Amino acid sequence: MEHSVPSTRTVPTPARRRTGTPRARDVLELLKPITWFPPMWAFLCGAVSAGTGLDGRWWFVAGGVLLAGPLVCGTSQAVNDWFDRHVDAINEPHRPIPSGRIPGRWGLYIAIIASLISASVAWLLGPIVFVAGLVGLAFAWAYSAPPLRFKANGWLGPLVCGLTYEGLSWFTGAAVMLGAMPSARVIAVMVLYSLGAHGIMVLNDFKAVEGDRQTGLTSLPVVLGVSSAARLACVTMAAAQVVVIALLAVWGHAISAAAVTFVLAAQIAAMPRLLRDPAKYAPWYNGVGVTLYVLGMLAAALGLGGHI
Repeated sequence: MEHSVPSTRTVPTPARRRTGTPRARDVLELLKPITWFPPMWAFLCGAVSAGTGLDGRWWFVAGGVLLAGPLVCGTSQAVNDWFDRHVDAINEPHRPIPSGRIPGRWGLYIAIIASLISASVAWLLGPIVFVAGLVGLAFAWAYSAPPLRFKANGWLGPLVCGLTYEGLSWFTGAAVMLGAMPSARVIAVMVLYSLGAHGIMVLNDFKAVEGDRQTGLTSLPVVLGVSSAARLACVTMAAAQVVVIALLAVWGHAISAAAVTFVLAAQIAAMPRLLRDPAKYAPWYNGVGVTLYVLGMLAAALGLGGHI
């Protein structure tokens, strides 16, 4: 375990907040569109894994992508930024809330309004999707908001993120296409990729180590040290994919198993660079390794759906 000298920096005072209503571009920045891709991709993987055609279901797919990305994921970002505004004042003082561009309690109001809109869209997509949407919204609030605040625990927080961003979105995509519960095989692969995503979420914590340390958040890079946390993230991501490969091979999806093996090998080849300097190369690996990881998700989904 790595130890570091406690920081003596003081928490800066957030910028003076503007009055009035926030501008649309600041609201959009609050919702962090760049974070919408993983759940939208997972939703599409779920839709593909269902093995059904798109005839007559285009609107459901479009609604599901909207629900998984801009709505539920966007809501989670607004909730997180509101309850993390003091941490962001250290790590990212330019963000809309600590900078004052989202004034007063508007961050909270936006999170509540987005939650209500998300629940309404989920209702229109059917009872299974509605329940899944409510679960996703509940986790979005529980992850960031007291008293649960799952993100305060370095082990539990990334697990909750992985299960919601990847697993719940995948489940929703399959349920939208089937109008029923997905098969046990689809659920098994979905859960494995969700558990592997724990490693992705740990890598995301590297950018906030200083603020987490000062505000008492026990993220794994803070608790284990950056190097140990990086090794754990690599092992977690790789182990989940090894099990997926084995299951796909046993189930007769040889092409999918080979494709996932290929992208895993490419990830492993990129890991030494990450481990040489995790703090420096975590953003690089998030661009390279995580892209390969999600391509493997699609390869597995294509096999499960009988497309390859």
